[in-house]
Parts: sequence; structure tokens; C-alpha cells
Amino acid sequence: MGVFELGNTATVSSPLGSDRSGILSRGRGIWYVALGATLWGVDPLFRILLLEQFSSAQIVFVEHLLLALYSVPVLIHYRNQLAGKLTLGVVGALLFISWGGSALATVMFTAAFSYGNFNAVLLLQKLQPLFAILLARFILKEALPQRFSVFLLLALAGTYLLTFGFSSPALGLHELATFGCLLSIAAAALWGGSTVMGKYLLSKQMSFHHVTALRFMLAIPLLGVIVLAAGDSWKPLGGGDAAVILLVNLLFQAFIPGLLSMLLYYKGLSSTKASLATLAELAFPAVGVLINWIVFDQALTAGQIVGFLLIWTVLVLLSRSSSRQSAQPVG
Repeated sequence: MGVFELGNTATVSSPLGSDRSGILSRGRGIWYVALGATLWGVDPLFRILLLEQFSSAQIVFVEHLLLALYSVPVLIHYRNQLAGKLTLGVVGALLFISWGGSALATVMFTAAFSYGNFNAVLLLQKLQPLFAILLARFILKEALPQRFSVFLLLALAGTYLLTFGFSSPALGLHELATFGCLLSIAAAALWGGSTVMGKYLLSKQMSFHHVTALRFMLAIPLLGVIVLAAGDSWKPLGGGDAAVILLVNLLFQAFIPGLLSMLLYYKGLSSTKASLATLAELAFPAVGVLINWIVFDQALTAGQIVGFLLIWTVLVLLSRSSSRQSAQPVG
């Protein structure tokens, strides 16, 4: 294929294209999604140093400019793939994942902490899988697998424990009815919807390389507007070792939790139902808690350990369930 080849589940020549591999592809797909989400969890390792030089909006904008080094060659390579496919639905889905998932959701979630109770914002963001599941049912007509409700409850319990442990956030209705909470819900809806829209695009025989490249490139204009609207000044880089370290961090930030994570994510999503992928994405907060413990010396509570184990148990069960269902003869 050329650039950053990971294989393409949509083509006959793919490593996952044979009948035998097809039986396993859904189980593998969940782990690709989980691995991509795991790489999102290492984001703070690079972002903390970058925040000393750039604002959050500037980091995301520069990151997407660097990712154009990947996106432009891919878009040239797949220039004929959109022929006859640019329907209103496809254009809407592309804008949803690039503007909604890459830009607006992050801005809304960050702003939510300025307007609402911290715990309330975190709690309502946990609605993200529910939005993805509902949208997958109505837009993609996905049928939920057996025992899915059990998987969902275990996953939601796990992510709650990762955030709050065994303690209660002790929230009243007045704390849940704030502008910040509305922003948190909107961000959850955009992120959940981005999973569904990504699956929709992949179902249109678009390669995961192509979807990834389009997501990055289409986000650049909106991110540029957001940076201009924020009005943050650009600090000079200076020179010496400090500038080199900063640039290396920026490159790693762009190409590991940025590019590599999204390639793995969309490769997995191409053979995984959106309703299952949204649960696999919970590997992100699970690994985030682990990074905080190992790197930033934040103590793990018993509740967080239980939550971590719950989420990874759900991923194993989902993978096995998907593999078994794929192996069952049709008809």
C-alpha cells in the first residue's frame, strides 16, 4: 500500500482477508481499538512539557500540522477512493469526526470544568458509551450481541471506580443542572458519535488509512480558527538542548498518541461493531490511571484497582464473544 502499512481489512490482499483470519478478525479488532486507546493514555507524558511552551489549542493545532506529513501522501495515494462516495452522509460523517471528535469535544470538555462541579463533569462524561451504543443502533442498525448488557454494566462500573473509587461523588440535582454539565454531556455525545461516524465511513469501503488522514486534515481549518479566537501569543522556542527536547516531545506527541493510536483504532474499528468498540475505548482511562501511578506517583486506591481489572476483564470477554459469534455459520 505504501505509507504506514498496517494492513487493510477491507481488501482481499489483507492479512485479515482470508476466511480463517476473518473468523478471528472481530476479536482482534477489539484489541486493536483497545491498543489505540491505550496509546491515548500516554499523552500526558509528552503534553506536560509542551504545556510550558504552548496552550492546549496550540499543541493540538501544531500536532495536526505535523500529521499533514502523513495525511497529504495518503490522500494523494487514495485520491480516487472518494469517487462517487461524497454523499451528504459521508461529508457529514467526515466533518463530525474531524470537527466534532478532534476539536469541539475537547474544547467543550475542557471548558466544562470552568462552569461545573468537577465530579459532576467527570461523571456525566461517562455517558459516552451510551451515546455510541444508541447511535450505532439507530444509524448503523447494529444488533447488540448476547450478554452485552452485562458487559456494559461491568464496563460502566469499572470506569466509575477508576474515577471515584468506592467513594460517592455526593452530587445533588443542582450540581448536575449546570452549564458545565451540559458541556460535558455534549462532549460525551460528540466522542461517542465519532465512534459511530468512523464506523459508518469504514463501512463505505474507505480504508482506515484514508479515514485517519481525512480526520487530521479536515480538522486543521477549525483548529486554526480556535487558536486565533483564543488569542494566545506564541512563545519563541529559544535554542539549545531545551528547544531540541521540546521539539522531540512534539514529534512523539503527534506520531504516537496522535497518528499511531488513530491508525490502530480505525484498523480495529473496521472489523468491530461501534457498540463494542466504545467499550474497548475504556482502555484509555484504565491506562491513564496506571500512568499516573507509575510516572506521576499518584497512589492507586483499592477501587481504582478493581475498576482497572473490571475493564480489562470486559475486553477479554468481548474479544472471546466476538470471535465465537464470527465463527458461527450463517444461516
